[in-house]
Amino acid sequence: MTDNTTIINHNNCPGQDILNVLSTKWVPGIFKVMHFNNEPIRFSELLKALPGSNKQSLSVALHLMESHSLIEKRVVREKPLHIEYNISDTGTYLLDVFKTLSEISTINKQKEIAAV
Repeated sequence: MTDNTTIINHNNCPGQDILNVLSTKWVPGIFKVMHFNNEPIRFSELLKALPGSNKQSLSVALHLMESHSLIEKRVVREKPLHIEYNISDTGTYLLDVFKTLSEISTINKQKEIAAV
């Protein structure tokens, strides 16, 4: 008897790395806030826009996003010195992915409601 089961090694999956980033807490919310803000945003503004977040978890998510070139960080050397974040050109490719995921979620919710 032959076993047709394929063992998938997630370490070799080209998209797994980015999926890990996108599944990190606060990353989808950060994308949403940055997308609808439509201009560079400060850390403190992100913190206010994401209820339940805290400085440490937000910093970790932003650093992860920056290390994967999904956002850009800019130090503004004005008084007071501050940092602004913006979606990078690479990150803008993911906006369509989030839109598609949202549409799928809406369709699934409509199916659940119709089934009741």
